[in-house]
Amino acid sequence: MSTSSSKNLGRPVDTAKRQAIVEAAAASFFDVGFAATSIEKIAADAGVSKVTIYNHFGDKHALFTESVRQECQKMRGYFSLDPSIGGTIRERLQVIGEAMSDFLSRPEMVQFERRIAAETEAEPAIGRAFLEAGPWPMKAAFSDFLAHADSQGELAVPDPDLAAEQFVAMCKGMGDLERRFGEQISDTVSDARIQGAVEVFLRAYLPK
Repeated sequence: MSTSSSKNLGRPVDTAKRQAIVEAAAASFFDVGFAATSIEKIAADAGVSKVTIYNHFGDKHALFTESVRQECQKMRGYFSLDPSIGGTIRERLQVIGEAMSDFLSRPEMVQFERRIAAETEAEPAIGRAFLEAGPWPMKAAFSDFLAHADSQGELAVPDPDLAAEQFVAMCKGMGDLERRFGEQISDTVSDARIQGAVEVFLRAYLPK
């Protein structure tokens, strides 16, 4: 068997190992936080060696970034920002708002954000890694969605980045703050926030 063939046969195994590492790391980061997560524990949970982890990711910060990136990809699985998806702009914004709210209100996400915020005080790089892997790319994707809607005449959005922030902020309302301090948000309140956000957003950005 040629060397090239041998390498090709090894790739699925490498991919499986990499994914096992990321899943084990994400579980630990969400459970005990960044600082308390050890490479040794991740290796044991993933069934690999520490060397394998370092070969794939280099260090714990890079592994953290990849874990957050994949977690945010799950959010995209709840809805699509593909401009070709059908439905009115109102319907699509409603779906986006609902998916975002569902994602951010998950208990593990609330816990994770609490841990990251606390650990960022001691190590600011952790907070920036979180923003770069999750919130900022999601904002960029939503900004692109709004820019496309503007180009198609569905919306009139002079500043898609600002509009993206406005919509997200209205959908969340005080929900983030309330959840962070232990309050349970009812579906009725969450739905009202999202519907109100869509209504206000469209009043501001529908073409005149």
